[in-house]
Amino acid sequence: MRALIADDEAPARARLRRALAGVNDVELVGEAATGREAVAMIKRFDPDVIFLDIQMPGLDGFGVLEAIAEDDAPYVVFVTANEEHALRAFEVGAVDYLLKPYTAARFEQVLQRARERVRTPKERAQAAGSEPATFLQRLLVMDSGRALFLATDTVERLVAERNYVRLYVGKAEHRIRATIGSLQGRLDPARFLRINRSTVVRLDAVKDMHAWSHGDYRVVMHDGTELVWSRRYRADAQRRFGLKG
Repeated sequence: MRALIADDEAPARARLRRALAGVNDVELVGEAATGREAVAMIKRFDPDVIFLDIQMPGLDGFGVLEAIAEDDAPYVVFVTANEEHALRAFEVGAVDYLLKPYTAARFEQVLQRARERVRTPKERAQAAGSEPATFLQRLLVMDSGRALFLATDTVERLVAERNYVRLYVGKAEHRIRATIGSLQGRLDPARFLRINRSTVVRLDAVKDMHAWSHGDYRVVMHDGTELVWSRRYRADAQRRFGLKG
């Protein structure tokens, strides 16, 4: 897991650095002292998780998230001395928050939550010492008052839409109340691929892909729809499929 620290206080950065130094599965890729430095480092180093101070001069932690593309955003652990920021932290999708001063036990708890977000479904199952759960074969959707069982192998792509996920099947669209992450974890990873924070595609519904810009790829579906495969999710797929470059 690649981690980045962003805090305007040197002692706070040093404490996080020491805490991460003793963790075998975490690589610290950089430290930022300002919000703008954090934005630049996120784009440069593409971390999996960032320990992000909320109160920083110029650009605060929430401003950092607004300044980067949603598809490229790492998982965030907010670090703050003010507990009132906790609610807003979860509203913007933070993994967790560290309230200064924090204990070693609290840090380990937060780190474990970050690991769970970064892990693939297969890795989560292996960590739990069990076999992967049975993959979804059908999805229950409501259409004009009717309940339909939709075969997952007919779904070409799934797109997050706030508290819902929109399913695209040919020219038809369906919407179900769910999160993209919860559905991704139940879909066969050999057939479905998450290409950015909001989109999962069925692999055999993809026509081709082209290198685009800043490490992103343009994905062209068989129906002509064009999507973006962000560099962060492309890196995850490369590790899964054993690819390089």
